[in-house]
Amino acid sequence: MKVCKFGGSSLADAGQLTKVLDIVLSDPQRRIVVVSAPGKRNPGDTKVTDLLIALAKAALEGRNTASALDAVVVRYAEIAKALDLGDDLVRSIKEDLQMRLAQVPSSAGGDAGVFMDLLKAAGEDNNAKLVTVAFQKRGKKARYASPKDTGMVLQGAPGNATLDPESYKRLARAFADFEGVVVYPGFFGYRADGTVATFPRGGSDITGSILAAAVRADVYENFTDVDSVYPVDPRLIPEVKTGIDTMTYREMRELSYAGFGVFNDEAIFPAVQARIPINVRNTNHPSEPGTMIVQTRRVMPGTVTGIAAANGFTNIIIDKYLMNRKVGFTRHLLTILEEEGVSYEHTPSGIDSISVIIRCDKLDPALEKKTVSRIKRELCPDSVIVSHDYAILMVVGEGMCYSAGMLARATSALAAAGINISMVNQGASEVSFMIGIRSADHDRAVRALYNEFFGE
Repeated sequence: MKVCKFGGSSLADAGQLTKVLDIVLSDPQRRIVVVSAPGKRNPGDTKVTDLLIALAKAALEGRNTASALDAVVVRYAEIAKALDLGDDLVRSIKEDLQMRLAQVPSSAGGDAGVFMDLLKAAGEDNNAKLVTVAFQKRGKKARYASPKDTGMVLQGAPGNATLDPESYKRLARAFADFEGVVVYPGFFGYRADGTVATFPRGGSDITGSILAAAVRADVYENFTDVDSVYPVDPRLIPEVKTGIDTMTYREMRELSYAGFGVFNDEAIFPAVQARIPINVRNTNHPSEPGTMIVQTRRVMPGTVTGIAAANGFTNIIIDKYLMNRKVGFTRHLLTILEEEGVSYEHTPSGIDSISVIIRCDKLDPALEKKTVSRIKRELCPDSVIVSHDYAILMVVGEGMCYSAGMLARATSALAAAGINISMVNQGASEVSFMIGIRSADHDRAVRALYNEFFGE
């Protein structure tokens, strides 16, 4: 059995939805279909999820919601009309949205986040119902499955919920015996108190991964708008044409962390944990085999699988002479970060210095000022330097393990391009190494590394 997830670009309009129907109907093993809300029809378009966020904001601010509501309904109505799915479907979608709007809290206080989740979830929920009707119109036995009825219980803050682990058992029971195709809305579930909760970025990918793990699928097919996972971002290196045939879970995880756009780096975790193979496919070119992501693969020593880079980091460098003699210095530093609610990414260190690399969106100016002030006051360092506009490069490949000179090749290529390196960190597994640079050097650095490891 296969679990298939289709993203917003695959469901943006009637033409795209027809491709989805054809893909699923071409393979009887495709039994569970996870759908996103309709995405952009063109670069200047607006995703349905963004339309719903605008609708929720209008309601929370007490503004008239009529035009914002119509903008959402029209997107579904256009698809329904093109596929001749009937007026009743569109009417029920509008009624559902009105029911959700009626639950707006009296003031934008503690319930505002819950209300926002309720509205955002309407995108996937109503699209799943529409896709179900579209399958039935094609003569396929299909049913919509609600996350509430199947036991998708979430916990945590609005917009950043996580799965209650007991949900796996409930989901397995819910799908133990079913016929035809089940259409399942991605991105959201329900808390134990019955309120809607949404996953963070990449939410529909997370839903698909959870279901694949719960039903022990043979493969989790993730359909998007690229033929495969590429070894480098084609927007930076337009000449890259050949994708990656097979890669390992940890290669994908390392590359996703540093900005590979195919997956949110945490979205594949449930499938990885259950060792379910993941197949990245293109809705627009369904005959392409895509990229298989698996537990292990055969590798050629000395080869790189991919290069990724991400901007948006802050580097806090703490210098203190004889730091290595100060028992508990690092523990005290990390305690300050913990108490201030700052999540850090890496802590490369030397004898008399330590760096803390933090994503900029986790450290606003006020929090940065407070955290640095505590570091100076409590640790009495010789200096504290805060560097913004920091970028991380990742060079990843199972073939790098036990292969001498891989890091030397990378640093030599960057040096030849005139790019200064601020930090180097290699994991114990040797499947990747990380290089810190200035954000201004981001594009040139990726080019230099691509030429070194993939050039003629």
